[in-house]
Amino acid sequence: MVDKVPMTQGGFVKLQEELRWRQQEERPRIIEAIAEARAHGDLSENAEYHAAKEAQSHNEGRISELEDLTARAEVIDLSKMSGDKIKFGARVKLVDEDTEEEKTYQIVGDQEADVKAGRISISSPIARALIGKEVGDSIEVNAPGGAKAYEVLSISWG
Repeated sequence: MVDKVPMTQGGFVKLQEELRWRQQEERPRIIEAIAEARAHGDLSENAEYHAAKEAQSHNEGRISELEDLTARAEVIDLSKMSGDKIKFGARVKLVDEDTEEEKTYQIVGDQEADVKAGRISISSPIARALIGKEVGDSIEVNAPGGAKAYEVLSISWG
């Protein structure tokens, strides 16, 4: 059985765009750099050649990873999401029970997570603590600076 990778439509499009760029733009650029470095002669002490070969290895590895992720993608249509319980795709407004500071997070796939933009991974400790909770529920999360307690203020979709 192949494990599906949940993600939003936006996250899926970003992966597809990166894959296209790596295959159609980055790959030919690296091949050209390798050919150019080869023309400089002795490959054993040719730093440009070794750097280009390393870049090629990294790019091909990322292409394989992107092909795998897009093949296993389970795109969740957030426009069809609703309900009172927190699940993938939910936008959750929380209040820190100690500082009264409010934060809003959207629960997204691992590849889309960007805490600065308010997108947290479905596999993060805070998202795992939030799944299944409702407005008014409290959660406790073990953060790097110690345990943090939050109350769920609102849940929205899309």
